[in-house]
Amino acid sequence: MAQRYVRVKTKKGQTYYGKLQLDRSVQVLDAPPWLDGTETDLVLEVDDYLLLAPCAPSKIIAVGKNYASHAAEMGSEVPKEPLIFLKPPSSIIAHEQVIYYPKQSQRVDFEGELAVIIGDRTKNCTIEEAKSKIWGYTIANDVTARDLQKKDGQWTRAKGFDTFCPLGPWIVRELTSGARLETIINDEDTPKQSALLEDMVFSAPEIVAHISQIMTLLPGDVILTGTPEGIAPMQIGDTVSVEIESIGVLTNTIEAMPD
Repeated sequence: MAQRYVRVKTKKGQTYYGKLQLDRSVQVLDAPPWLDGTETDLVLEVDDYLLLAPCAPSKIIAVGKNYASHAAEMGSEVPKEPLIFLKPPSSIIAHEQVIYYPKQSQRVDFEGELAVIIGDRTKNCTIEEAKSKIWGYTIANDVTARDLQKKDGQWTRAKGFDTFCPLGPWIVRELTSGARLETIINDEDTPKQSALLEDMVFSAPEIVAHISQIMTLLPGDVILTGTPEGIAPMQIGDTVSVEIESIGVLTNTIEAMPD
């Protein structure tokens, strides 16, 4: 099993990065792993920590319509270059935390995606250089208020609500060849989404290189690489799970936005 890198909070409120062990204990690092964090003597047992989102980025850059099948279901052409937008870091939640259904929307969709973690300051890089700038991979759900997206004509509100970026549960360094993404609602037998990551129109290095021509990427920044076809609304009470082979499963439940 590939090494899994996590970010956790102790019962005393301390936040650490670490390596998840097979017994679910965490070997604490003295810095984020992409900043050359090394092992300390501190080991947290499974009852001693809460799993957080695996990084705390300065920004989240997302890519729209990066699978031809999804572009088709949205009634549009495949973009000629990566179509990017931003989600606020305040939208991030961890594995098993709650997605809140905002009162302003009548349709909130899931969008299962591969997420890329940047490991080094990146500006104006080539596609080949971008390969070394990608430190690792995790799973994301680009939750979207679809009715507000159509109403506004741009995507900031629809994709920017608090809790609209589940991320995790951990980071791995490599992906296996032929890895598949699937999104499942309420443990149904048939996935709502199922696609090979290699079906993306623009690869992760192509996306990183493109974004780096626009803005400087910092260590720990997150890029969401797009969702395949099969998007559908979620209902209050639903559980949504996004699974990517070689990473794991990101699971969250949907609740009404509290007053």
